Amino acid sequence: MHADHTPADRFPSAVDAALRAAGWRPGRRDIERAEAWADALRNHRSPAGHRHTVVPAAVEAWAEFGSLTIAPTEPGRHVAALSLDIDPMHGLHLARTLADLGRALGTDLCPLGADTECHGLLAMDAEGRGYALDHAGDWYLGDDFGQVLATLLTGTTPTRLVAG
Repeated sequence: MHADHTPADRFPSAVDAALRAAGWRPGRRDIERAEAWADALRNHRSPAGHRHTVVPAAVEAWAEFGSLTIAPTEPGRHVAALSLDIDPMHGLHLARTLADLGRALGTDLCPLGADTECHGLLAMDAEGRGYALDHAGDWYLGDDFGQVLATLLTGTTPTRLVAG
């Protein structure tokens, strides 16, 4: 539990402020948009035949947070805080990249959105864990979407994924 929020709060205060500024409110849910994105991903096939895996945890995140562009409200703690665009279409043409990383991690990865500064792709696995793929490497962001938001919006250093 972080010191800057109470057990009744879902997100740390800085994350809650950023979400609300982006237009999120508790209870926000657009399952139709989330299902349309899921269908678009499932129906897309790369020229080499790669397909996306759609995971329920990502669909739930899209339903609640989809189409939001979320900007940090405070400077980053360890690294630059990043703005996020929750839209899985940023990863539409990266089915092979996500499949390759998922295979290395022993899981399936699904696109979640992108960070708007570094243009890194955000992804989620079937357990709800979050990852980022960018020009500097592959990163573990947290065990659930709330931790993903906290890591990126507060500039907490993510964990670099290394082969081995």
